[in-house]
Formats: sequence, structure tokens, C-alpha cells
Amino acid sequence: MKKIFKVLALILVIVITGIALVGFYVKKVLPDVGDAPDIKVDLTKDRVERGKYLANHVVACMDCHSQRDWSVFGAPIKEGTFGAGGEKFGREMQFPGNLYSANITPYALGSWTDGEILRAITTGQTKHGKALFPLMGYLNYGKMDQEDIYSIIAYLRTIPSIANDVPERELDFPVNFIVNTIPTKASMAPRPAKTDEVAYGNYLVSVANCADCHSQFDDKGNMIEGTKFGGGRSFNFPGGMIVTTPNITFDKETGIGNWTSELFVQKFKQYSDSTYHKQVLGANDFNTPMPWFMYAGMDTSDLKAIFKYLGSVKTINNKVTRFVKQ
Repeated sequence: MKKIFKVLALILVIVITGIALVGFYVKKVLPDVGDAPDIKVDLTKDRVERGKYLANHVVACMDCHSQRDWSVFGAPIKEGTFGAGGEKFGREMQFPGNLYSANITPYALGSWTDGEILRAITTGQTKHGKALFPLMGYLNYGKMDQEDIYSIIAYLRTIPSIANDVPERELDFPVNFIVNTIPTKASMAPRPAKTDEVAYGNYLVSVANCADCHSQFDDKGNMIEGTKFGGGRSFNFPGGMIVTTPNITFDKETGIGNWTSELFVQKFKQYSDSTYHKQVLGANDFNTPMPWFMYAGMDTSDLKAIFKYLGSVKTINNKVTRFVKQ
């Protein structure tokens, strides 16, 4: 009997030691996507303009990396916070902790090399070796065209510097360990030609992270199979307001199968009208997590390509109740 207890004790020690070593590796060694590349991005006029378009209207970097006024429809960016970070994504929004968007103005990125910025955007590993939470869409950005990433970097170098020190995030267990395993090496690929509308639309949908909102996810953050673009992801707002994303597949009953390309474009372009930016919400009014004011500036040809691509994906019959007040 004593021998059995000794064996069990030995096994227990081995298991505990193994867990400790794995924990140490995940917490102290990961992420490890390799060194930041040694690059210098020339701030050409074309690059800065392309980066401005991408950061504001397609990738919509500035939507998260600014503070927004949620008392107004569409949550326009608060004056003086453009790119300065500090927008909170907290437990009340069903995140595993309290997260704050980073300051990406020259105030914060001035000490970063272009290679360090590129590595953070495309792999999820920061200058200081920290793993970014995948609310930042680096898993998609790592598949972008390298020149598009260069353009975003060039643009970020030119925006006004704003002094704003963002609070440290607080991630709940076990996500505070798991997050270190998520960053991965980039696999950048050339942007498809605009003449190939489906492939080009797929590229735009990926970098705009459309599926991240218009799909359903389990409690571990994994997309549920068979839900991609079918809508159904819910967002909690103050006052018990719950907004659920719509089905954007071409299902004729529950999606956008009866829409025309022109109607799809108009749905976005209507938010170019500045009157939408001033709609103060009442106690019983619903807001939207969709960054309409950003996407409204997308080129019509790009919006048409997105519509073309969505027409090629598998249709899903999923009737969504968009607005619920608890």
C-alpha cells in the first residue's frame, strides 16, 4: 500500500511540475512570432492617402482606437481623441476582462520602429513582446497585402500626436494565459485585382472583419460552424438594450438575397449625411455597433465588390431579432 501511495505521489508531483512548466512557457516565453523586420516605410503621398482610406473606411482602425460618444447614434468619435485610444471593452460587454484600445498616434508609437508596428498589426505581438487580444483583427491583417500595411503605417506616422496614457488591460483566467498562444506569424499575400470582384471583395471583407460581427461564437471565442455571415451575434448596451447582427448571406427569407447592388451601396452611403452624426438617443432608443460613419466613406466600387463576394458565400436561413430590451 505504501508503494502505491509513493507512486501516486510521484505521479502527482510530475503532473504538477508539468503544469507549472507549461504555465511558465505560455506566460513567459510566448508569444514568439520572431523578430520585427528591419524596414523603413517611405512616407510617400500615395501611401499616406491609401493608408488614410484603409484606416478610416475599410480596416476602420480609428473606429476602435478613438473614444466614441455612445449617447449619439453610430457613436461618432469624440473630439480630441482621434487615434488616442482608451475606448473600453469591458466585462459588461461580455469580454473576458477589461480591455482598452491602444493609443496609435505618434505620442505612443514614436518610439516604435516601422517593423515593430508591422509585426504588431500582422501577428499580434507588440514592441514589448506582449500578446494583443484578438479583438484587434491581426489574424486577418496578417493575410493582407504588404503594401497596404505599409500604407497604414505611413498614415499613422502623419496623424496628430495626442498625449493619452491608456490603462493596462485586465484579462480573466484562463484567457490571460490563452491570449499568449494566439499571435501567429504573418502570411501576407498580394491584394487581388479589382477586376476579380469576388476575390477582391473577399479581401475587403476579411480586412474589414465583417465575419467577426456577422457570425456566432461559442464561449471560448471560436466561430460556430455553419454561422459565418449568418448574423446572430449579440451586443449588450446600457439600459438592457441588446442589438443582434443581421444575416448578410443571400438567403431570400432572412438575409439580403432580395437586395440589389445599388441598394447595398446606398445602405452605406446614406450615412455620409452628417445629420446622422447628431441624432442624440433617448432612453428607449437603440444604438448600433456597426461603424457606419467609417464605412460610408468606402469607394462605391469596393462596396460593390463586397456585395459580389457575399453573393458567392453559402446562404444561411437564420431569422434574427435585431433589437431586444430586457
